Amino acid sequence: MKQFGTILSFELKGYFKNKIFIGITLFMVLLMGVVMFFPQIRDAFGSDSPSDTPESELPLMLIKTSEADLAQLVRDTFVQAFADYRIELTESDVENVKEQILSGSAECAFVMTSPTEYVYYVNNLSMYDSNTAVANTVLQQVYQMNAMMGSGMSQVDAAAVMGIQITSSVENLGKNQAENFFYTYIMIFALYMVILLYGQMVATNVATEKSSRAMEVLITSAKPTSMMFGKVLASCLAGFIQLITVFGSALVFFKLNKSYWGDNELINSLFNIPPELLGYMLVFFVLGFLIYAFMFGAVGSTASKLEDINTSVMPITMLFVIAFVVVMTSMSSGNVDNTLMVVCSYIPFTSPMAMFTRIAMSTVPIYEIAASIAVLIGSAAAVGFVSAKIYRTGVLLYGSKPKLTSLLKAVWKA
Repeated sequence: MKQFGTILSFELKGYFKNKIFIGITLFMVLLMGVVMFFPQIRDAFGSDSPSDTPESELPLMLIKTSEADLAQLVRDTFVQAFADYRIELTESDVENVKEQILSGSAECAFVMTSPTEYVYYVNNLSMYDSNTAVANTVLQQVYQMNAMMGSGMSQVDAAAVMGIQITSSVENLGKNQAENFFYTYIMIFALYMVILLYGQMVATNVATEKSSRAMEVLITSAKPTSMMFGKVLASCLAGFIQLITVFGSALVFFKLNKSYWGDNELINSLFNIPPELLGYMLVFFVLGFLIYAFMFGAVGSTASKLEDINTSVMPITMLFVIAFVVVMTSMSSGNVDNTLMVVCSYIPFTSPMAMFTRIAMSTVPIYEIAASIAVLIGSAAAVGFVSAKIYRTGVLLYGSKPKLTSLLKAVWKA
């Protein structure tokens, strides 16, 4: 235990003295500060929201219609639907309309050839341009209102019929996938980045010590289990402390600027994670990290040269990427309880992401959660001890990369 504590303390100090580690942490904290203080920064520079922009400064949208009796009704409806535009009727010909758009005096135009047909003119169509989708809904309402008015109904009555509001309520008996999607996505993405970053660092540190021949001295004075567990747990603690620092600072910055964010549902939901879900997040995060970090450390000990690390860890990286893709695909589809996800919930290499996703976005029986955590704990311990044996054998092998069969034989004898 004393050896383990010494190695853990030494490795942890190494992370905290690493300028890159400190630089990345400070940069992420600064980035979180800029994001959370953005409303105040925007107000300090006098940036106005679209709703506060004077009408004369809004981009111009032209409307040309062949139905003179519908022109004013179309304009009034468009004014309500397109609050970010200055709407004007025009009697100019199509060529003149095109010239205004190309010159920049107008941003876009709707030229209606009939009450149900139009051509949308715009210079450089943006991939986020949704004007036609809004116009389709608006013109459908205009057509229906005109038909009702033609039947003797007044414009006020027709507008009241078209503007009728439907009242409804939702009683959710399970999980709200839309609400929990952001929590899940952040946890999965954080786990993905931390495992790849710190797993690579564990493998690189082991390979560096091996190439410097320092490992030959260390391996004779300390147990391989203490060395492996000390290195991996140090990297786990370093990553965990870094995440707490970054997300903790983000939470503090959010509290300081909560009034500025107002009713922004996305930002507010990110900082209102249910305690139960946060607890599961920490459990699966730590156990998943340990399993992969042990494997990265074992593989790093078998590399003969530092340059071989990327090739050596490729199978582990691909395994994790496949798990990441499976989870993200299931999240995007909305079906997180499909057969593949259920199976992945009990495989230790995929369960940290798969089971947490199911817990966050579905209703999972408590016995399934307990079984998955038990498998993870047992697997983490088993992978740790096997990795320690591979570590002891691998660091003493130099020259060509050891074959899997010879490595397994050496581990079995160790």
